[in-house]
Amino acid sequence: MDLILWRHADAQDGMPDLERALTAKGLKQAERMAAWLKPRLPEDCRILVSPATRTRQTADALDLRYQVVERIAPGADPTAVLAAAGWPDAERAALVVGHQPTLGLACGLLLCGEETELSIKKGGVVWLSNRVRGGQMQTVIKVVMTPELL
Repeated sequence: MDLILWRHADAQDGMPDLERALTAKGLKQAERMAAWLKPRLPEDCRILVSPATRTRQTADALDLRYQVVERIAPGADPTAVLAAAGWPDAERAALVVGHQPTLGLACGLLLCGEETELSIKKGGVVWLSNRVRGGQMQTVIKVVMTPELL
């Protein structure tokens, strides 16, 4: 299974948190990452998005249908993100557009076996896959990309 974790792009400060919108910089970050990501996504990829305005705006840059998932809102437990995506057994790839520290913790859990605090840059993507090798389940890093590297 492929699991793509996409942190929302740069957003305005303020409250209420769920209503924070992307900045002009964030809109450009989202557009650049979407232009890179869209042709690489598996055709049947499920796109799961936090209900926050900034994550929906980030996902909108893909111009693809997505599902808003309440349980991956800001402050979500990293295991809720993995469960929503169906990791590791889903038959289809999943793209999760979410937040720090949740995405970083989920990534750390998959790569290190515990909720290690990894940081994903704003607008950045971590693309993971899994495989069985020698009878052991392994998490494979396929891509780590940031808007600045595009």
